[in-house]
Amino acid sequence: MSVNAFYLRTPLRRLATLLYRRGGLLLTVLLGPPLVWFCVIYLGSLLALLWQGFYSFDDFSMSVLPKLTLANYANIFAHGNFEIVLRTLAMATSVTVAAAAIAFPIAYYMSRYATPGIKAFFYIGVMLPMWASYIVKAYSWTGILAKGGIVFWVFGQLHVTWLLDALLQLPYVGGSTLSTSNLGRFLVFTYIWLPFMVLPIQAALERVPPNLMQASQDLGARAGQTFRHVILPLAFPGVVAGSIFTFSLTLGDYIIPNLIGPPGAFIGNFVYIQQGSVGNMPMAAAFTVVPIVLIAIYLTFANRLGWFDAL
Repeated sequence: MSVNAFYLRTPLRRLATLLYRRGGLLLTVLLGPPLVWFCVIYLGSLLALLWQGFYSFDDFSMSVLPKLTLANYANIFAHGNFEIVLRTLAMATSVTVAAAAIAFPIAYYMSRYATPGIKAFFYIGVMLPMWASYIVKAYSWTGILAKGGIVFWVFGQLHVTWLLDALLQLPYVGGSTLSTSNLGRFLVFTYIWLPFMVLPIQAALERVPPNLMQASQDLGARAGQTFRHVILPLAFPGVVAGSIFTFSLTLGDYIIPNLIGPPGAFIGNFVYIQQGSVGNMPMAAAFTVVPIVLIAIYLTFANRLGWFDAL
């Protein structure tokens, strides 16, 4: 028997031939283990967590009881708890809009005007903060925004301290200092999540064919019309992709609300307090449904409007 004939009859060769002839079986072999891992580890643990939201909590003994109830989910709509949801939702929305407004000009310059060297510099500038420790960045902002920090010093050197004082007097925005105001919390959130908005928009703008803009100009469109009717619609999927990151990450964050801003819980640190300090795991589990539902509503709305078609 020749070597080739022996090789063809080996079990490994027969298995390779079988997988080659049956593409569905090959796909199952390749995707089966990751899907099993995803379903068991991720979805299984998530469903187990959500199921705990139906358990009861005894305030007297501080223990979880396997008595099923809807009270935890109903308590989400209680006045104090629903304020937490609205506060977090308002901050996540404002951070997403601000990040998109800041990121778009940066991404547009990177994709259309920057030379390769300048583009590399921008890439490093955008991604370098992502490599730094999240805790270090958050703590550094507490010093930057403090009363004697660099922001107050810059306003003092420009002799416009009155403008900063006026901002800190605004309701729902200001506070005694920037580090204890919603404005300061908004600035930190925007800074932390901005790279997650710049990169998707830049990638979307890179895919816009230059000849479309040239055709728009040849047809007599002004620069503003070209931007509104050609560039923005084609780049908007990048904005949507970036907004998913900024919106969801702000919804679930619990470190920045603990370090920056006035008193008042966000969804993330409320869940942390209920689970870590109080031990009320059912209430914490019920509150984790809120960001899941909000993200699901946002994704459904974006899909209905066709925002994902060009992704």
